[in-house]
Amino acid sequence: MPDKDIIASARNTMVTEQAGLAALAGAMDTPFAGEFVKAVKIIRKITGRVIVTGVGKSGHIGTKIAATMASTGTPAFFVHSSEANHGDLGMIARDDAILALSWSGETAELKGVLAYSKRFSIPLIAITSKAGSTLGKEADVVLAIPRKEEACPHNLAPTTSALMQLALGDALAVALLQNRGFTVGDFRTFHPGGQLGASLTHIHDIMHAGDQVPLVTTGAPMTDAITQISQKGFGCVGIIDKVGNLIGIITDGDLRRNLKKDLLGETVNSIMTPNPKTVQPEMLAIAAMEILDHSAITALMVTRDDKPIGIVHIHDLLKIGVV
Repeated sequence: MPDKDIIASARNTMVTEQAGLAALAGAMDTPFAGEFVKAVKIIRKITGRVIVTGVGKSGHIGTKIAATMASTGTPAFFVHSSEANHGDLGMIARDDAILALSWSGETAELKGVLAYSKRFSIPLIAITSKAGSTLGKEADVVLAIPRKEEACPHNLAPTTSALMQLALGDALAVALLQNRGFTVGDFRTFHPGGQLGASLTHIHDIMHAGDQVPLVTTGAPMTDAITQISQKGFGCVGIIDKVGNLIGIITDGDLRRNLKKDLLGETVNSIMTPNPKTVQPEMLAIAAMEILDHSAITALMVTRDDKPIGIVHIHDLLKIGVV
C-alpha cells in the first residue's frame, strides 16, 4: 500500500468520523435535545449512582463514560451486561439510574438489566441508534444517535458509531458538571495525584511565607539586597515602600547587568525593576507556571492588596509535578 494511500485512508477516517460528530451536534436542533435534557434531569434527581452498562465496543465506551462522570462529580461506575446476568445486578440499587449503550438496541446480554430496571422502577436511559429497538422501547429516555457511515471501508467495524457514543457520553458528563456547579476545587478533590493534581494546586499551598520571603525597604543599600538574595536563595529580592507595598524587584540578572557600576554604593531604587509580575495566593499552580514560562523568569512574589505575603519559585512547581 503506497504511502499516499495510507495517508488518504487516515484522512478519510477522520473526515468520516467528523461527519458523524457533526450529525450528532445537529441532532441538538431536533427533538433529540429534549431527550438529552430529560436524561440530565433524571441523573441530577437520583440520590444514587449512574450505572453504565454495555458489551463489546459499547462496553469499552461505557467504561470511559462512567470514568468521566465519576471524575467530574457524577458518581458512576460500569457494570458489564454479561456479568450483570451472573450476579452483578446486585450492584444496582433502587436509587440509581441506568445508562445502557447498544448501537443496535438488540444486545441479548442487556435483557437482564432491562427486566431488573422495570422490576425495581430504576430509571433507564438508552444510548442507541434505533429508538424502536427493544432497548429503545423499554427505556424511559432514548438518546437515539443518528446513523452515519462507519470509517471502516466495509461499514462494519464500530468506528464512527463508537466515537459518537463517546462524544454523547462526554456531553452528558459536562452538562451535569455545569448543572451542579462543579468547581476547579471539586475537580482537584477527585484528581489529587499526578500532573493534573499538581496543576490544580493553589499557590498558597506551596508558597514560602513569613521570614522566608526576601524583602528590603525602599532606599536600602544594595548590600542589604545582596544579603537577602544570598540568604533566602530565591535569586531575587522584593522592594517594599514604607507602608509595605511591593514596588519593585531585583534579580540575579539585575546584579549581573549592573556589575560595571559601583554596585555596592547604589541604593536598591536605582537597580530594581519596578512593578514586578506577581500572583495571588488563590491562583492555580499551572497558571503561575505559564507566567514564569512566558516571562522567562524563575520566581514570583505572591501578593494580597499589593503587599507581599509569599514567594514561589519554579523549583517549587517542578517539585510537585507541574510542567
